[in-house]
Amino acid sequence: MGLYDRYVLPWILDATMRQDVLDPYRHRLAAQARGRVLEIGLGSALNLPHYGAAATEIVGLEPSAPLLSKARSAIAGSSRRVVLIEGSAEAIPLDAHSVDTVLTTWTLCSIANVAAALAEARRVLRPGGQLLFVEHGRSPDAGVVRWQDRLTPLWTRIAGGCHLNRPIQDLVEEAGFRIEQIDAGYMTGPRPLTYMYEGRATR
Repeated sequence: MGLYDRYVLPWILDATMRQDVLDPYRHRLAAQARGRVLEIGLGSALNLPHYGAAATEIVGLEPSAPLLSKARSAIAGSSRRVVLIEGSAEAIPLDAHSVDTVLTTWTLCSIANVAAALAEARRVLRPGGQLLFVEHGRSPDAGVVRWQDRLTPLWTRIAGGCHLNRPIQDLVEEAGFRIEQIDAGYMTGPRPLTYMYEGRATR
């Protein structure tokens, strides 16, 4: 991994995700979390202020050491129990059936083996557990999809492996989850980048 991948790219992506327009998504999602929560792709802990009292413990999984360093600074003054783990979503270092909620925010687009990551998320969830997600992905509009498919090969190289055209709802269902609630639509910005899936699913 080069200096760009290790230091520059995580900083750019984190700065992008700080856009104020994303905060309502973060708040709606994290407010639904309960019990022991595994957040996949914790980043610099931008979701932390949005968790409610029902989330008793946050386990933050993040593959980027620089972002984990920023997360440690962010949680230093928090009264909430937060455990940080450097690791991959494709091999989550937690026991089966050990968390009540798995939460992902703009993470599934960039995981190399997203099917493996979702299978792992399902493995660590307790019976009755929930997957909460907000992700950008494949549009239902043919004209937008054409642009997503054209742009994705370049976009993955310059944006940390991010795919613009992943069919998020299909991927979640194919991993053995049942969609309980989903809202989908365009956020402000270029349409190939801003079709959002916001939902809740159970094992």
